[in-house]
Amino acid sequence: MVETDVMLLDGDCGLCTHVAVFLHPRLTDKSSIRFLAIESEEGQSLIANFSDKFQQANSVYLVRNGKPHMRSAAGIRTILYLKWYYRMWYPLLWLIPLPIRNIGYRIIARYRHKFFKRPSICIYPTLLA
Repeated sequence: MVETDVMLLDGDCGLCTHVAVFLHPRLTDKSSIRFLAIESEEGQSLIANFSDKFQQANSVYLVRNGKPHMRSAAGIRTILYLKWYYRMWYPLLWLIPLPIRNIGYRIIARYRHKFFKRPSICIYPTLLA
């Protein structure tokens, strides 16, 4: 069982790296969530326990209170770990219907490598420890 919640991000994605670097200093409690690369051994071990639908998603994941979330649902729930002035956006973003949020997520995911340079190394275990 996971002691803290975990956000699984693509370790080879510049956007994911930027998101983690943005989120980390804004967390209310640094020990409440860990960032892991999907490609890491621990990340793959967590994903292996997900349902088939989640395993095949090729997405960002958030394991919150032992329950996995993916795509836009994972992203929006991540706001709950941030300081209050970011958390106030959570209810507003949650009002956007899931299919519309996921369309936006998929568009961004498709073009992320064109706009964000791939990192030379995965920073999650070192910078965000």
